[in-house]
Amino acid sequence: MTPLQDLVAAELAEAVDPRVSAMAAAIAALYPGAARAVLFYGSCLRSRELDGQMLDFYLIVSDYREAYGRSWLATANRLIPPNVFPFEFDGLAAKYAVLSEADFFRLNGPETLSVSVWARFAQPSRLVWSADASATAACIRAIARAAPTLLRAAAPLAGSDDPLQLWRDAFALTYSAELRAERTQRAASVVDADPERYRRFAAAAGIGRGGDAAKARWLWAKRRRVGKLISVVRLAKASGTFAGGIDYLAWKINRHAGTDIAIAPWQRRWPLLGAVTLLPRLLRRGAIR
Repeated sequence: MTPLQDLVAAELAEAVDPRVSAMAAAIAALYPGAARAVLFYGSCLRSRELDGQMLDFYLIVSDYREAYGRSWLATANRLIPPNVFPFEFDGLAAKYAVLSEADFFRLNGPETLSVSVWARFAQPSRLVWSADASATAACIRAIARAAPTLLRAAAPLAGSDDPLQLWRDAFALTYSAELRAERTQRAASVVDADPERYRRFAAAAGIGRGGDAAKARWLWAKRRRVGKLISVVRLAKASGTFAGGIDYLAWKINRHAGTDIAIAPWQRRWPLLGAVTLLPRLLRRGAIR
């Protein structure tokens, strides 16, 4: 393997709370024959706080038809990846996103304008369930694409030769390319939580500051337009896959943005319409960016 793949493999293999592994196995069991891997990532991984939180997982499957049969969910996952579902197990709450192995590899690379996958998997993650050695190897290959994709996209606009500042600038750019509730300091705090990790990954990726700044600005403007449109479409899709999704949306916005958004009964009854009508108000107030 490459040095970067070695780093990814070691990080994926690090131990997690046994409750996380048990929950991952339970998620995989919902998709017999199709589940290939379950990855744990996000704020609960960084903080190691599980109780009262929403854990984040990605479920990697062999194929959407294999996972869902002839359900409309297979088409939705293929056209607008990923599908996202809530899950509860042994007193813990989670959500998991579903991607095929092929889409997971593609969405970690530069061939997609959507930042959502490569921005997340340039950060730490853990492989908490795997079907076999080939599934593990596929995850390593896919995730090893994420850091170079992110750093190469941000390098022309970096404000410093410091690799940590490159990471901070890179994450700030990705946060601007999605509808995010997090405060502006969040991008820096992700890096500052484990600076040595980000130094090692930057060195292994071999990408420093520099490049065509004008082209990079044009690409990031395009990523912002595409990313925010995709975010709205995914929100609409979630009204059919995520029971209580509008309440989760309000909880996450309030938690990260310090707001006090309340969901009206009619918005729970018609969550798609409720989410769409909520969006302009949130944008005006700066609750999401």
